[in-house]
Amino acid sequence: MSRTTSPSDPPDSLSKQSNKLRSHEDLGMQEKHMPHMDSDTELVGVVDKHVERMAQLKVDLLIVPLVGMYYFLSFLDRSNIGNARIAGLEKQLKMTDHQYSTALTITYVPYIVAELPMNLLMKRLGANITLPVMVTLWGMVCACQGAVKSYGGLLACRFFLGALEGGLFPGIVLYMSSFYKRHAMQLRFAMMFSVTSLAGAFSGLLAAAIQNMNGMRGLSGWAWIFILEGVFTTLFGIVSFFLIPVSPSTMWLLNPEERVTHTRALADDWSGDEEHEVFSWSEVASAITNAPHVLLNCLPLFASGLTLFGLANFTPTIVNALGHSATQSQLLSVPPYACSFVFSIVAAYFSDRYRQRGAMAIFCALIALVGYAIFIATPNKHANYGALFLQIIGVYSIPPCLSTWQANNVQPHYRRATAVALAFMSTNLGGIVSTWIFIGPPRFRDASIVNLSFILALGVSAGIIVLYLKRQNRAKREAVVRLLQEHGDGTEPGGWDSREERARLGDRHPRFEYTL
Repeated sequence: MSRTTSPSDPPDSLSKQSNKLRSHEDLGMQEKHMPHMDSDTELVGVVDKHVERMAQLKVDLLIVPLVGMYYFLSFLDRSNIGNARIAGLEKQLKMTDHQYSTALTITYVPYIVAELPMNLLMKRLGANITLPVMVTLWGMVCACQGAVKSYGGLLACRFFLGALEGGLFPGIVLYMSSFYKRHAMQLRFAMMFSVTSLAGAFSGLLAAAIQNMNGMRGLSGWAWIFILEGVFTTLFGIVSFFLIPVSPSTMWLLNPEERVTHTRALADDWSGDEEHEVFSWSEVASAITNAPHVLLNCLPLFASGLTLFGLANFTPTIVNALGHSATQSQLLSVPPYACSFVFSIVAAYFSDRYRQRGAMAIFCALIALVGYAIFIATPNKHANYGALFLQIIGVYSIPPCLSTWQANNVQPHYRRATAVALAFMSTNLGGIVSTWIFIGPPRFRDASIVNLSFILALGVSAGIIVLYLKRQNRAKREAVVRLLQEHGDGTEPGGWDSREERARLGDRHPRFEYTL
């Protein structure tokens, strides 16, 4: 008895008849999806497209600003320690440079530990609970940093800040992937993530203003930076409880027709989530044991985290080391981030339009590479400040490419939740390394060399991943031809191309095409 062919079997080499079979397949698909030419059906199609566009617009108007503000506050509250440092934190608490780096490092340890559990809990508890709770609680901890009187107190606050913020970024990526089609996601994600550029710019402006409150109510200017930003975060977290929807099918801003249309459009695009997917540890493990592309993508994500968080935490210090006053340093850190905001949106638009995550990541890495090279090559302060523009523009435009790349290429939900968490665990491991390399001001030569090396490695690894995924897509197309020949279209219940099999296999299904 011959063995039954499974969609997960490795595809055989194409025979000489492959082209002919592919032609038959194309013809069959055309016939299968050929619309009836009566006017009623055409009208329904037009209305459906209109409804889909309206639903998408409403999703954009609610989800992007909401998660964008979440991440803006997260990045602001995590990186404002750089502004507090040059506003007097380090001097008043009698900290050494080594102790400052330790305070940064201790934030990332619980941050990494919290990412996977929070992603797995999100579907069970609901994003409308997990995300606002995290925002509210870490806002309280951020405000508490303004009351610390010792180095030990600062370490305790930074630890709990990391523990409470840890699940946010992977949670946002997972949450957005349930609302957007795969190749419409990076632009929206970049709109959300580019607020980190605004956070960098706004943090400098805000810190420059807040530090003038020095002495008010007996508190230092750096303490007010933590308190005011933390209180605002807490208030926004509470308000967001009443705004954030659980899923597209329950989104309060959509009418019933829009909910159904949007959910169907997501399913047709291998996007979104099954409403009642059962948790499975085997699906969690499969993201590690049976998804080479997930682990491969962790390599450029590590490099991205190293370069990104280094700039986030040390840009004010770098500018200050160029010979500027504390207030000037806060203000001069604004323009590079403002430019990065615009560039990352443009890069995401083209990445979505041409469905090229890897190629865009490589292009952005080259921009940052030039910036690091200039910084190393010349001691000229004006050239170094110009190089900082290139570094921030390149480095801050990469994470939307890599993050959406990971989310685009993994299904179903718990497998994707694990993959996204692994991605950000890798990113934050890079963040830990970044806290220890900025030594030897004003040139920070060692840090620049390390960053240049890793941004180069990022570009190379992204290129390798693109080649690997191209090979996998070619193998999947060959498998589809073989399965059509041996089993027909397979759309019957239990068939190889049935809805049930697509939901069960996710990205392992031969019809699923990886995004490059």
